[in-house]
Amino acid sequence: MLKLHKDYILDENQQPIAVRIPIAEFEQIEEILENYGLAALIEEPEGRERISKTEAQQYYQLLKDEYVDS
Repeated sequence: MLKLHKDYILDENQQPIAVRIPIAEFEQIEEILENYGLAALIEEPEGRERISKTEAQQYYQLLKDEYVDS
């Protein structure tokens, strides 16, 4: 299990509004999520043809370019 070193950011009423984590841990979380997404793309969806790992990576990169990096 990934150990997270969290710092809570509080508002003026001492209510938590955000969490700060080290960038290395954030990058590990991103990698885990990307791998999960790639695995889901590779799985054969009902009624669709199974795709290769390379095709899944290419499709994921298109989605990332369109929705994340903008």
